[in-house]
Amino acid sequence: MDRIIDLRSDTVTKPRKEMLEFMISAEVGDDVYGEDPTVNLLENRLAEYFNMEAALYSPTGTMSNQIGIKAHTQPGDELICDKSSHVFQYEGGGIAFNSGVQVNTVSGERGLITAKHIAPEINNREDIHKAYTRVVSLENTANRGGGSCYSIETLLEIKNLCINNELKLHLDGARLFNAIVATGQNPEDYGKIFDSISVCLNKGLGCPAGSVLIGTRDYIKKARRIRKVLGGGLRQSGYLAACGLYALDHNIERLKTDHEHAKLIETALINNVLIESVIPVETNIVIAKLKKGISSKTLISAFKEKNILIGAISEDMIRMVTHLDINEGMIYRLIDFINTVQIK
Repeated sequence: MDRIIDLRSDTVTKPRKEMLEFMISAEVGDDVYGEDPTVNLLENRLAEYFNMEAALYSPTGTMSNQIGIKAHTQPGDELICDKSSHVFQYEGGGIAFNSGVQVNTVSGERGLITAKHIAPEINNREDIHKAYTRVVSLENTANRGGGSCYSIETLLEIKNLCINNELKLHLDGARLFNAIVATGQNPEDYGKIFDSISVCLNKGLGCPAGSVLIGTRDYIKKARRIRKVLGGGLRQSGYLAACGLYALDHNIERLKTDHEHAKLIETALINNVLIESVIPVETNIVIAKLKKGISSKTLISAFKEKNILIGAISEDMIRMVTHLDINEGMIYRLIDFINTVQIK
C-alpha cells in the first residue's frame, strides 16, 4: 500500500529525529516563574526577529490570538476583521467568550482587506449607541484566501488609518513565515506596523505545538496575566520551546519548497475537468472550486481511496496544504492521480 499523503493541513507534521534530539537536550525550568531559559530564549529570539520589545509563548495559535485580542480590549468593544478570518471563523467564538467583544466583519478579496474596507466601519466614538471600535485584526497569510499575502504598502495604509483613529492593529500571523519567504519582506517592517503579532510554530515550521505573541513590554506583561487566567501557564515548557528554536534555525528557508509544491498542484488542478477554478497560489495553500454537480465529499473520498488525504472548506471547495512531511515523490504521485481521477 502506498504511503499516506496527508494534505489536510500543515499542522499534521511530526518532529524529525534532529528536532526531537534538540528537544530532549533542552535546559528547562518553571516558566510560570519566568525561569525556563529555553522559553525565554525563544521569546527573545522572536521579539528580536520582528524588532519588538517582548514576547509570550503559548500552547496554541488560538490561545495566542485570544490573549492578544483580550489584552487590547474591554467588554463592549468592537473588532474589525475580514469575514473569513481565523479569529472569527475557527476560534470557537472566543472573541465573545473570552473578551466580551463583538466582531464587525467586512468582505475583502481572498481574505485580505484594505484601509478602504475598514474606514467606513469605524464607529463614531461620540455616538453612545455604537460599540467602541478598538482593534483591527488582519491574517497573513489568509487561510481561506488560499494563502494570500499582504503587501507592505497595504499594511502601511491600514496602519495610518489605525493611528488616525486610535485603533490597535493585531496580526494573526499563523503562517507569517510563509508570507515573508514568499514576498522577501523584512520582518522588522511588521514590528513597526503592528501593535501585536501572533506567530505559529506548529504549521509551516513543523513544531508539535506552540505559538508566540509579540508586542511591547507592557502589553506582554498584561498578556502574561491573561495567559494564566486562561489556563495557559505551562511549567517546563522549554522542551516544546526548543522545537521552536530548532525550527527557526532550520525550517524557515525550506518553506520555499512547500510553495513550489503548491504551484505544481495548482497547475494540475487547473487542467482537471472536475475543477471550475483555483485561487491563485502564493504560498502553501491550494483551494479549488469544483464544477457544478461535484461535491467536495465525493472527491475527498476518491482521493482517500488512493491514500491521499485532502480537506474541504465548503460543499464545493477543496483545500490542500503542503508542508515539510510532503516530498517531491509524493507531489508527483498526487499529480498523477489528479490527472487521471474520475468521479462516477
